[in-house]
Amino acid sequence: MQTNPAPASAQPGAADGGFDIRHISASQLAELGVTQLAYIRPVVVDGGRAFAIHAADGRPVGVAPTIEAAAAAIREHDMIPTLVQ
Repeated sequence: MQTNPAPASAQPGAADGGFDIRHISASQLAELGVTQLAYIRPVVVDGGRAFAIHAADGRPVGVAPTIEAAAAAIREHDMIPTLVQ
């Protein structure tokens, strides 16, 4: 495993805005999907069941009373909902 990948400008595909997935840095990997994915996780709020919404990087972004409402809120923001149990 390469620990210091070549700068983006030196990677194949970088000229057209892409990058070589074989040489992805840890920070690039951490950011994949952050703006496109959100996950839903069952939680307990004030003694009742609710559904927490988190960005792909784990940042909490909201809580909904039902899984359907959580998924709808995620889709409303042009993101893809996923479920974590």
